[in-house]
Amino acid sequence: MGLNISLDRMKYLKQYFKDRPLTDVELEMIAQTWSEHCFHNVFKGDVLTDDGRLIHSILKTYIMRATRELNKEWCISVFEDNAGIVDFDNGYAIAAKVETHNHPSAVEPFGGAATGVGGVIRDILGVWGEPVALTDVLCFGPLDIKYEDLPPGVKHPRYIYRGVVAGIGSYGNNMGIPTVSGAIFFDKGYTGNVVVYCGCIGILPKDSYVRNTCEGDFAVLAGGRTGRDGIHGVTFASVELTEESEELRSAVQIPNPIVEERLRRAIIQIRDERLASGITDLGGGGLSCAAGEMAYRSGLGVDIDLDRVLLKTPDMAPWEIWVSESQERMLLSVPEKNLMRVIEIFNEEDVEASVVGRFVETGRVRVFAKGRTVCDLDLKFLFNPPKVTRKARLPKPAHSEVNLDEPRDLGEELLKLLSEPNIRSKEDVIRTYDHEVRGCTVIKPVYGDEAGPSDAAVIKPLKDSWKGIAISCGINPFYPDPYWMVANSIEEAVRNNVAVGGRRIALLDNFVWGSPENEDNMGMLLKAVEACYDFSKALDAPFISGKDSLYNESPLGAVRPTLLITGIGIISDVRKVVTPSFKEEDNPIYMLGLTKEELRGSAYLRHKGVDGGEVPRVDGVISKRIIDTLIRVIDEQLVLSCHDLSEGGLGVAAAEMVVASKNLGAEIHLRKVLSGTRRSDFILFSESASRFLVEVDRSRYKRFEEFFSGLPFSKIGRVVKGAGLRIIDLNSRVSELSSREIKKAWRGY
Repeated sequence: MGLNISLDRMKYLKQYFKDRPLTDVELEMIAQTWSEHCFHNVFKGDVLTDDGRLIHSILKTYIMRATRELNKEWCISVFEDNAGIVDFDNGYAIAAKVETHNHPSAVEPFGGAATGVGGVIRDILGVWGEPVALTDVLCFGPLDIKYEDLPPGVKHPRYIYRGVVAGIGSYGNNMGIPTVSGAIFFDKGYTGNVVVYCGCIGILPKDSYVRNTCEGDFAVLAGGRTGRDGIHGVTFASVELTEESEELRSAVQIPNPIVEERLRRAIIQIRDERLASGITDLGGGGLSCAAGEMAYRSGLGVDIDLDRVLLKTPDMAPWEIWVSESQERMLLSVPEKNLMRVIEIFNEEDVEASVVGRFVETGRVRVFAKGRTVCDLDLKFLFNPPKVTRKARLPKPAHSEVNLDEPRDLGEELLKLLSEPNIRSKEDVIRTYDHEVRGCTVIKPVYGDEAGPSDAAVIKPLKDSWKGIAISCGINPFYPDPYWMVANSIEEAVRNNVAVGGRRIALLDNFVWGSPENEDNMGMLLKAVEACYDFSKALDAPFISGKDSLYNESPLGAVRPTLLITGIGIISDVRKVVTPSFKEEDNPIYMLGLTKEELRGSAYLRHKGVDGGEVPRVDGVISKRIIDTLIRVIDEQLVLSCHDLSEGGLGVAAAEMVVASKNLGAEIHLRKVLSGTRRSDFILFSESASRFLVEVDRSRYKRFEEFFSGLPFSKIGRVVKGAGLRIIDLNSRVSELSSREIKKAWRGY
């Protein structure tokens, strides 16, 4: 039946229901609710490590604990609703959520990615937010892989790439929501397991965040009709992909952004008139999960009549109606006195809506069809399944030396790196998304006349406030040590945010991992969440929302362990944002932070086909001091341009600043870089953490240096007239690249 219920849980159900048989509707509902996708059994369960520890709920022990201990008063709602909510300005709050849609996109790329966008937009509507921006981070296999190297059941990465990009653009563009931030990676570790992260940021009046479903309130289902598309979506998402996965194409929902746009307008109108007492979206598990979760979190029960659900196909069985994941649907709880007005608003927007049930005091979910009771379950039983215990074998990273000759021509090496698929311009994708619709995008994903890369996007969501939202991401899937991979991802998200002037940063975590039943995978996951706690605390950045996608396995094996960290920061005045383009000739260029010989997993060594050395490590104390000081000098307007150092290190960061600049370039002296290595290529391409490249107003550089006294920083060069990049290595050899060479390598033309 495609239920994906474990043997232990089947035995538990047999014992629990020993006095009566389960109906098909009840069994389907239990399977949906208990699925990994919906209940997050691994993150909420127990972990037994090979060093004898027993950890109860890695979610609460690490990620939620960090937020609880930081105890920020500006966190309004965290880990308890469709999206995380933080305070903003003028009585408004920010809502943020990021979802994964990996399995659907592997089977049907366009529909899988499009419905991922539609689903995360509904998450924002599900906390009464107005969606104002979208993000996407995508990971594919190499686009030039040979067809004969693909096993049966695995689609070619180029086909998936084109479908996913088109699906994301189609949905966001048709709804008029700008796609403002993201990243794209290519690696053989994603060939059998595409990774699709879809994010949405919204704005809402704080007093309109209502969660007060009461006894007697009506359950109103609104939006698209219910069909057979999307059935078993969450159980499909909780298992490994196989050669037969193509047969599960029906588990992928069908997108319709025009219906969702009408639904969005109606929801915002209902919100503004204060007509409903609660809301949630119909995502994973469909009506079964939405109705059950809304009743359970309200301490109530719910009665649902399936005969009142509007259908695409009239011959659907009750269980199909109950678990269908057809898109563009929302469930509202509405007091009786407001019911007629709510239905009127939906009619005005040409949105179909029906009263499908009522919230009651029973503490049970009862479902009726054709006059018969087809489901009668206790909600406490339903939302307290048997706990899962996983075993974890902790990773023991091996050290090895870097065996690589030093190149003579640093410029040639830099051009090769700039043309690497993971570094080069993604403008051809970015331009397919409308990132300026709504007219509130201050910093765009490509910046300036020359379309250089931005560290973070900035939007101005309110007409009567100059305050902005900075949206950034951090992702470092190529570092083989899971603890330091996560540490660098968290710090990168924070660095990118601060580089444009962001502060008071909230984080979202999105894990994509292989099967947790593999002890090595589980051990790496445990080290990853440990780093989440350590560096959330160290950088004073609480987690407000997250999502895990496990069981990403295919005939090619497990996905490359990947964590996306999204940063949501505040810009006090969008007129003072900092951008990466150089501003004036002869201004000094400073490097903030210490450059170490940390290149394992770096773009430079990957390009060379070499593994070894040390993974970049984060000193939380030093990082926090550098970040806090940088915010202060940005506020004093001492910094004219800023770019964080990440993939490709100093060389790529400097080249990207040149790309973003018009008729200005840079001269960089490697011997002036504060460094612990004696090799020019290692200084240029090290990916050590906690580093920024900044241009400082030459008339105020002494004031800048006073701020950073006692912290690692160095004046390494200057802005020069005429576009290009001049690099003077440790032996005083000069590598000079013209702006044209750099842009051709980075853009590919």
